[in-house]
Amino acid sequence: MSSFFDKLQLAVLPWLAAGIIRFIHRVVKPETIGDDDLLEIWGKGKNVILSTWHDQLLLMPPRYKGSGAKVLISRSRDGELIARTISHFSLGAVRGSSSRSGRKAFRELVAFAKEPLDLGITPDGPKGPRHIVKEGVVQLARISGRPIVPMAFACSNGHRFQSWDRFLLPYPWGKAVYSFGEPLYYDKNETIDNFQSRVQKAMDDNTRYAEEKLKQYGLSAV
Repeated sequence: MSSFFDKLQLAVLPWLAAGIIRFIHRVVKPETIGDDDLLEIWGKGKNVILSTWHDQLLLMPPRYKGSGAKVLISRSRDGELIARTISHFSLGAVRGSSSRSGRKAFRELVAFAKEPLDLGITPDGPKGPRHIVKEGVVQLARISGRPIVPMAFACSNGHRFQSWDRFLLPYPWGKAVYSFGEPLYYDKNETIDNFQSRVQKAMDDNTRYAEEKLKQYGLSAV
């Protein structure tokens, strides 16, 4: 019986979650800043690695405007629900993480980097530490030659769960902002540690830009 309900949940919950995500996105009417460089790259027919903090993930799928993407998602049951949910936004999944099936997933991402697809990664996932860039995303950029583009989301109303990442559930009212950072390319003359530090700073700065945009309206980020 439990198997039946598990299958029912996997069939229904992603559909329901996708509808809720679309509704919240439509109602908050988020503002976008800093996406000129990304649009220019896409205009040239090239692709990127989109890097988003794990807690800001929920409303990222409806904001994606590229030609197609593969997103790294864990092989957990929650990961299965997420993978099925993002499929409603025409986004594909690469299953794995730093803790489970990581090497296989990384090889898949490197292979997809040879195709006309963007790649999506939460560099602090799947279990943290929160807002700390791990080596996977920088190695992917080094091997593929693709730029990392930080992508952040901030809103003035929402709920923070008591999870390791303090996952953000935006409420369908208030103000919301997407912020894109400048593309970060790996320099063959620098060390991986230096590049990782640059990515860390860019991710932190980009999150701050989104929050500062809200402050211009007299609002604070959740």
